[in-house]
Amino acid sequence: MHQRIGFIVGAVTFSLSTLAGPVLATSPTLIPQGNEPAQARRSAFGSSDLPEQGRPLVAVSHRGAAGTAPENTLAAIDEGHRLGAESVEIDVRPTSDEELVLMHDATLERTTDVAEVFPDRAPYNVGDFTLEELGRLDAGSFFGPEFEGEPVPSLSEALDRLQEHDMNLLLEVKEPELYPGIERLIAAELKGRPHWMEPNAPDEPHRLLVQSFDWEYTERSKELLPSLPHGLLGLVPENEIDDYTWAQQINPAHTTIDADYVAAVQDAGLEIMPYTVNEADGMYRLLGMGVDGFITDFPGTGQRVIREFREGRARQVARESEGAQTDGCTGEGEETRVLTS
Repeated sequence: MHQRIGFIVGAVTFSLSTLAGPVLATSPTLIPQGNEPAQARRSAFGSSDLPEQGRPLVAVSHRGAAGTAPENTLAAIDEGHRLGAESVEIDVRPTSDEELVLMHDATLERTTDVAEVFPDRAPYNVGDFTLEELGRLDAGSFFGPEFEGEPVPSLSEALDRLQEHDMNLLLEVKEPELYPGIERLIAAELKGRPHWMEPNAPDEPHRLLVQSFDWEYTERSKELLPSLPHGLLGLVPENEIDDYTWAQQINPAHTTIDADYVAAVQDAGLEIMPYTVNEADGMYRLLGMGVDGFITDFPGTGQRVIREFREGRARQVARESEGAQTDGCTGEGEETRVLTS
């Protein structure tokens, strides 16, 4: 079983000390399933920004855990696991010998010592180096001396480490237009791994979701991997959302959306997981809009905010239900006791 950072609001039980009334409970607060209109999934007490959902809210750990470890490395994946993250986002690009590696940028200079190891190989494009050559680089020292010698990992190594930690994956394919045929490389890697092709249960986060800013690529990938969920990075115009219902998520920048946009995405039967929000206030703002989760460099902060948001919602439900019981069920001198779990 996957550990849960998402939130499942436990049953909120109301009992009357002098009446043997029925037990009332809230439904789990989870991410919506299927193509059911979002309005039908709103919580019972009528707040449009608190959707009734089918998968747990998730704080996805960005590039492994880029806030506290060198991005897109095994050390960053380990750090996300240490912080309790359940799902991780990583970036992938191919090498010159068609191996898949973790790297956000198209070039190697920002996060490795490539200019020292290969001083005459500028402009240091990832696709100009073999996997063996990338294995000679230090991808950790740029972040801190304690990560000196951390290598550039292959996608295969990352998948193994994630499976070892029992973590889920948002796999971002970077600039696929630069690498014709990359969808076939990724499909071949994933199809050879039954663990990653098998979906999680409907009340758990997606085990694996493939996403990209290139929506044409994403559709080609979906054709090759129809059983896997796919996501569109960026802001799909609201009047075009219905054209992309073959996808499972739309994941825009967190600064570009409002509650109406979140509702439009969910009304089309898709989930929405904005990126990359690192401040608690921004996380609360997104949760108030009714998002299905968010992507963050700091998964520890994200989990704390989700937990506090969940607890606040449970208290809100308890207060409203207590008021309803007091108004409709109790008489003078009757005591209403509210228990929340």
